Amino acid sequence: MSKKFVLIFGDAFVDYIAEDQSNSRFSKFLGGATVNVAAGVARLGAASSFITVTGENETSEFVRNELMAEGVDLSFSQLVPEKEVSGVYVHLLENNERHFERYVDETPNIQVDFSSIKSEAIDQTSVFHFCSGTLFHPTALMTTRKIVESMKKSNVLISFDANIRPLRWKSEEICKKTICSFFDFVNILKLTEEELFFLTNTTTIDDGILQLRPYNIEAVLITIGAEGTYAVINGEVEHVSVEKVIPIDTTGAGDAFVAGILSKIYLEGYPSSIDAWVKYVSFGNKLGGICATKSGALSAMPRLIDLEK
Repeated sequence: MSKKFVLIFGDAFVDYIAEDQSNSRFSKFLGGATVNVAAGVARLGAASSFITVTGENETSEFVRNELMAEGVDLSFSQLVPEKEVSGVYVHLLENNERHFERYVDETPNIQVDFSSIKSEAIDQTSVFHFCSGTLFHPTALMTTRKIVESMKKSNVLISFDANIRPLRWKSEEICKKTICSFFDFVNILKLTEEELFFLTNTTTIDDGILQLRPYNIEAVLITIGAEGTYAVINGEVEHVSVEKVIPIDTTGAGDAFVAGILSKIYLEGYPSSIDAWVKYVSFGNKLGGICATKSGALSAMPRLIDLEK
């Protein structure tokens, strides 16, 4: 059976952003790392499918409509009528900086049901991608683990962006242990420099890379902002620089980077050499840089037309 899409699994999320500094009226925007990647992949011309769970209210309908408008397939997503999509209220301060006022998650126990995931979702996936965003929740953790194990058995390429939010976990140790427990399953691991240090209890890139070696991850991509990315390919380390830009908002830059890597793999195949990986990572770096020059996350995700300019 042909491999039809990049499959992304995660939590649908809505950003409620204040329209002015009175912080009394809010506009809705799609948000969340996996949402950004799903839409980013589609914007780059690759087939993108997203597994999440939504409900029957207006907000859930908004999420589905926005994702479909981005060209993201929702055939394998699940609908549970009483599900309330998670969100965050973002206030504007006097200097127009954003302040994350409060998170809303009224139905945390309604998660994707693994038993309801169709076998075609696994059979037709070329690359599977997930984050740690919901791994702190027992049901979400169990579902994620079952999906990852199924993908591994079917020899699907597995991509994991740690995307750590420490405040959502009961303790740092549980966070570290849970995230690292997936490393034996993944082909591609994306970390920020800070996440590398956090997970490996180190303070230098070299020491962090050394601590990850026992997991034998094929590709570890460590983004370091304006300094580019360290690509560790089968143990060989290559620093890939990024073109300098004047950043306006770095929100979503890492998601744009991931979308670039996944779309390249889907459209051109898995890199077979360090030189091929450098090419892909350079592309991801470029997308992250473009994203950082615009405000917002999903709204700043590059399209093919942006690359042609």
